[in-house]
Amino acid sequence: MNLMKKMLVAPAAVLALWAVTAQATTDEAIAERLKPVGEVCIMGEECKGVGAVAVAAGGARSTDDIIAKHCNACHGAGVLGAPKIGDTAAWKERADHQGGLDGILAKAISGINAMPPKGTCADCSDDELRDAIKKMSGL
Repeated sequence: MNLMKKMLVAPAAVLALWAVTAQATTDEAIAERLKPVGEVCIMGEECKGVGAVAVAAGGARSTDDIIAKHCNACHGAGVLGAPKIGDTAAWKERADHQGGLDGILAKAISGINAMPPKGTCADCSDDELRDAIKKMSGL
C-alpha cells in the first residue's frame, strides 16, 4: 500500500505545480502574447507604428547605406540598362526624357522596366529615394 501512495504523490505534485503556473498567467500576459506583430499603413494616413519601427531599425539611414543595400546591385553594374552610379551623362539623358529629377523620382517610386516600385527599398521614403538618386546621378 505504501508503494501505491508514492506512485500517486508524484503525478499529484506535478499537477499541483502545473495548476499554480497556469493561475499565474494574467490577462495582460495573454494580451501581450496575442498582440499583432505588425500594422498595415495606408498612404496618406498617419501610421502609429512607424516611429517605433524607425527606432527599432536603428533610426535614420544614410544615403550611402540605402544605395549600398538597395541600389548597387543593379545600378552598380548597369544591369538591364539601369544607369550606372556616377554615369552623369546617362542619368542626365534619363532626366531629359522623364522630366528632370522629379520625373526620375516618379519612375523610381512607381517602377520602370525591370525595376520594381521603389527598387528593392519598399520602406524608403520619397526623400530617401530622391537623395539616393541625386547621389548616384550627380544631378
